[in-house]
Amino acid sequence: MKIALIGSTQYKDKFIEHKAKLEKDGHEVRIPAFDDHPDFDELDVCKYNREAIKWADRVDMIWDQRSSGTVFDFGMLFMAEKPLRIVYMERKTFRGVMEKYESESCSLEDFGYVDAYKIQKGE
Repeated sequence: MKIALIGSTQYKDKFIEHKAKLEKDGHEVRIPAFDDHPDFDELDVCKYNREAIKWADRVDMIWDQRSSGTVFDFGMLFMAEKPLRIVYMERKTFRGVMEKYESESCSLEDFGYVDAYKIQKGE
């Protein structure tokens, strides 16, 4: 099977480890993010990634949940109806920090929202 790996370049070790495992299992693997193309501008990079996604039978993702380039690549694989395998997705995100801080720092009662919320829910 031909597999393209997309995601956040900060996880280079995870990419290399995953690529080695896939190749050991007989798969052909491309990691476009680590190919050398110093003359590419932003559009060229997107086109290059698009070709890797079109080439692939499946796309594997290793993502920090922050890389907008990975979101763009995901859109391309979604449009191409390519199967996706999430190999790793960072669980600790800034959204998680904010949500945890919100739950620790205040409650709906602090702002008088509980009654309005209950009314909307029919309670």
